[in-house]
Amino acid sequence: MNKELVILGIESSCDDTAAAILRGSKVLSNIIANQTIHGEYGGVVPELASRAHQKNIIPVIDKAIKTAKIKKKDIDLIAYTKGPGLLGSLLVGSSFAKSLSLALDVPLVSINHMKAHILSHFIDHEDQRKPEFPFLCLTVSGGHTQIVIVRNFDNMEIIGTTLDDAAGEAFDKSAKVLGLKYPGGPLIDKFAKMGDINAFTFGKPKIKDLNFSFSGLKTSIMNKINSSLMNDPEFINSNLNDLCASIQYSIVTILLDKIKQAINITKIKNIAIAGGVSANSYLRKELISLSTKENLNIYIPKFEFCTDNAAMIAISGKYKYLNNEIADYSESANARLSF
Repeated sequence: MNKELVILGIESSCDDTAAAILRGSKVLSNIIANQTIHGEYGGVVPELASRAHQKNIIPVIDKAIKTAKIKKKDIDLIAYTKGPGLLGSLLVGSSFAKSLSLALDVPLVSINHMKAHILSHFIDHEDQRKPEFPFLCLTVSGGHTQIVIVRNFDNMEIIGTTLDDAAGEAFDKSAKVLGLKYPGGPLIDKFAKMGDINAFTFGKPKIKDLNFSFSGLKTSIMNKINSSLMNDPEFINSNLNDLCASIQYSIVTILLDKIKQAINITKIKNIAIAGGVSANSYLRKELISLSTKENLNIYIPKFEFCTDNAAMIAISGKYKYLNNEIADYSESANARLSF
């Protein structure tokens, strides 16, 4: 019987320093160090993020190894995030991964962060089912919004993408206008549970094909709130739950309308979601409701695999290694790495 690979995954694309150990497809540890300092600025500050990664990366990897109850010498493969993301943050993870790979004399693989979100569905876990190929994946995060046809582990095609802002950014910027702390998406989700989705209406973009646009919606939300505050300084406090519910409804409706179009065009009935916004409870609920109406197979990742994490980097590393895609040490981190 062949020995299952022990894989170290390293993720440092934005403001979370993460390391995970997988044996085959099973998670032995999945450690994340969050950077709380960005909350003071209402968003991620790149320079502060890269400094925090430098401080956190050794303790995080050390904890991942100890939690997994393995030794460094047991590691068979190292996978790291090459991009896309913040260049300074990516450089910390990629440099450390290369150095450790050389020191341990083990292979190295470089990973596309957005593809890794999709492949997180293939982590062995009792709380999630693995999608059947082909499937459509709605990948939604702070920096990206995409619909992807996934034909195989190494055959993915973007058929819809945002033309401007991402859905996650629309959540966070709306939250900032409401006076909520960063990251605002989870707080909007929380308050929306107590609000009326029909309390307020906002301008809905009309975008052709399967592409997205959230800049117009974001402007409509800001204009509504700012104009209402001029007449009533307590407008936000008096309507917070309803505002959150209506904002969330508008964003999720745009996402679901496009995935419905994609289903009609491709005739694919296997639908997955991935990325940080896939943790949104209303998106999950509405997608499950859609699956019942349209007889779809829905795949929703476990919460810990939605946001940026290193387990998704490690599982992606497994499939790249099996496909003989070994990284060259001359490879550079790429903030704008294409899909």
